[in-house]
Amino acid sequence: MNQPDMIRVWDPLVRIFHWLLAVSFAIAWYTQEANYELHLQTGYTIIGLVCFRTLWGFIGPTHARFSDFVSGPRRVLDYTKSLLRQQASRHLGHNPAGGMMVLLLLIALLVVTISGIALDGAENWSGPLADMELYRHKQMILDIHVWSTNALLILIPLHILGVIHASIAHRENLIKAMISGNKRI
Repeated sequence: MNQPDMIRVWDPLVRIFHWLLAVSFAIAWYTQEANYELHLQTGYTIIGLVCFRTLWGFIGPTHARFSDFVSGPRRVLDYTKSLLRQQASRHLGHNPAGGMMVLLLLIALLVVTISGIALDGAENWSGPLADMELYRHKQMILDIHVWSTNALLILIPLHILGVIHASIAHRENLIKAMISGNKRI
């Protein structure tokens, strides 16, 4: 229930997506060597979540839509500079840097999952790409899968640091907002 000075910003589907994605990526990363079947199934979960979030970015409520938070590089850079100078304006939804981070994370997740599916086809002749003779490109696919995973291992801590920094700068708990869905008006 909203308090008088609070407004619902993050809808339940965005919040569920966010936490399912975080848990799924952690499981996929942890099981990469230990449990291939779980790693693979978690990868399929992630690509399903990314597809859902992409669709929701076009048809979801206001603050879930890409049109609400995707900004050009100049605006992102200007916002980031103002944030570092402790002069950044507060945004009800994603700020320009947060919006760019959402796009980068979704793109990297899409690359890591598609390359994972391709790698399964190349190495094990299984999955939806099994009949594409991907074994010929196995090393390149593996390199893309590893590179995109490593990119995520950089982007995720940057995302967390950005959330912490913005929470401190604007004196609001963004983690709590991603749980409750509510932010200060």
